[in-house]
Amino acid sequence: MHPDHDAPISDFCQRLQPVGRILEDPDYNVWGCSPIYGPDGRVHVFYSRWENVYHHEGWVTACEVGHAVSREPGQAGGPYDILEPALIGSGGDAWDADSIHNPTVHQIGDRYAIFYMGATTRPAGITRDDLVGMTREEVDPYFHKTVATKRVGLAVADSLDGPWRRVTDGPVIPVGPGDAWDDFVTSNPAYVRTPEGKHRLYYKGWNSTDAVRFNGNRKYGFAESDHLEGPYVKHPGNPVIDFSHIEEKMQCEDAYIWHEDGAYHAVLRDMGFYNHEYGLYLASPDGVTWSQPQVAYRDAPSYFDEPQNGLDREGRFERPQILMKNGRPDHLFCAYRGGQYETSSGVVFRIRPGQSLA
Repeated sequence: MHPDHDAPISDFCQRLQPVGRILEDPDYNVWGCSPIYGPDGRVHVFYSRWENVYHHEGWVTACEVGHAVSREPGQAGGPYDILEPALIGSGGDAWDADSIHNPTVHQIGDRYAIFYMGATTRPAGITRDDLVGMTREEVDPYFHKTVATKRVGLAVADSLDGPWRRVTDGPVIPVGPGDAWDDFVTSNPAYVRTPEGKHRLYYKGWNSTDAVRFNGNRKYGFAESDHLEGPYVKHPGNPVIDFSHIEEKMQCEDAYIWHEDGAYHAVLRDMGFYNHEYGLYLASPDGVTWSQPQVAYRDAPSYFDEPQNGLDREGRFERPQILMKNGRPDHLFCAYRGGQYETSSGVVFRIRPGQSLA
């Protein structure tokens, strides 16, 4: 692990201005807020939410994609009106029967796309309803079995108000063959359109061997397609973001990736490069070979004076997503534990104008 005091601070980090929490809900945990400007300038947020009865672990067993829209144009910090959910679990024996999590929304031509992580509790031998009333300790073994079902899916629509249609009955990024770096799960997608017009989909994965040994080392690879709906072909040099050669358990997750001024840029959650509270910023000329990480954002107490109440994952931001405006970062949205209901919600930062990140 690199010492925190030696961590280089990115220009991206220096431009952040905290705004505040959004979408706090007394009945739901809120996570993974993906924003996009609508045609009228209002901000639409597609976010993960699950009922509190499923505990925090409900993100993988009982999540759906909520939809909210700002009451006024340009108001990334809200207030927001809550609309009908955009995506829910497919049910039955589907690969994404029970949980639709960590959406990332994009406009591609005259259509919209939501890439997401899906999961099912069926291999764990249980249903969502069975989990209601269980303690966190009782949920734990089913939770870990359900994690192993995570895959990446895609739904499209002609309008941000839907309806959203899954492009295939299966995942768009399946796991790799035995002994592949991603033979255990694929998750947490990040989409970017390349300058050549390819549809590039980055995704988090880890392998079965490491999953058994120490819960896995999370790395990022990508797959590409000539068409939005696929098929997506995995890059032969995967993974392309991998810290395991430095330390076995050094890793990252929750990438958001975009192309700006001739370069690729990535913001991810740190999982051991500097600590487990910072975000990481990386840049690349081709989206394959990446720079050494800089700090994309600091820990939560650096921005917000909120009490730490002993919640799991508190004091840090997860699943960073960026509200783009005219091809440049405008606001940063993250997931943040705590808040008035001591569960989780979204949180927003303004990204002040500055020099090109390239």
